[in-house]
Amino acid sequence: MNLDLLLTAASFGIGIVVGLTGMGGGALMTPVLVLFFQVPPLAAVSSDLVASAIMKPVGSVVHLRRGTVHLGLVKWLCVGSIPGAFGGVLIARALGRGQEVQDVIRMALGVALLLAALGLTVRAYLRLLEHARRRDGRAPPLPQGRPSLKLRVLPTVVLGLVGGIVVGLTSVGSGSLIIIALMALYPSLKASELVGTDLVQAVPLVASAAVGHLLFGDFQLDLTTSLLLGCVPGVWVGAHLSARAPGGLVRRALAFVLLASALKLLHVSTPATGVILLLTALIAPVLWMLVRRRHGFPAMAPSARRPKSSS
Repeated sequence: MNLDLLLTAASFGIGIVVGLTGMGGGALMTPVLVLFFQVPPLAAVSSDLVASAIMKPVGSVVHLRRGTVHLGLVKWLCVGSIPGAFGGVLIARALGRGQEVQDVIRMALGVALLLAALGLTVRAYLRLLEHARRRDGRAPPLPQGRPSLKLRVLPTVVLGLVGGIVVGLTSVGSGSLIIIALMALYPSLKASELVGTDLVQAVPLVASAAVGHLLFGDFQLDLTTSLLLGCVPGVWVGAHLSARAPGGLVRRALAFVLLASALKLLHVSTPATGVILLLTALIAPVLWMLVRRRHGFPAMAPSARRPKSSS
């Protein structure tokens, strides 16, 4: 078996990011494989999904033990996401195996990464609004036990179906896109419950997509083994660092990397990509400071208090 040590080192770094933020696995791993290791897009998606199917259950067990999972919500998400994920693989299969399908998947991956970067921004803004509402006493007190949740069955199944198709086609979305939609559908869920529910529903979702890619995709055992040898210890290290690391800063850096990867996957020229990233780096922090000030927070979050308030 031919292992790529450089790829294992890269996947170790990505695993740390996943452990720190709870997202970014497929959104970072697949473009890294395509852009830096010249892996064909279909092979990158296939191998990344199979690796994710092995990694996802670990975090799910933790959340199940903590009681931060709404199993009824997971059930209806899976009703849509499991066939959707397999359907996404079949869509890729129907497109063929030539350069055309690689180009389609590359473009779909680029669009998914743009949505993931936007989703991170929306998630940060919604959390800021939630903190402002609690500070001003405009939010209801958090329930002490597991809150009752009125399931919206049809929208939940549709969300699972669409999310499954995106994951099956691009490997992106199980932890970044779906969780944003869950925040909109179920605003009463706490952050830990959103993460736990999303992570548990992602296990059968990613497993379905992985089975589809094993059957119809371009799975490569050597590639997947290299990914797992780096990602598994990386996630473990990242999870232990998460209590002390500035998670907000890591998520902003992740959104920036997702934007850069998306632009290159969409064949944006290098000069144009540089200009877009430079403008983003200069303007986005200023806009975020203005948003914080508008909602009555300091322009910059006090880093000294962050370790105590990270929960």
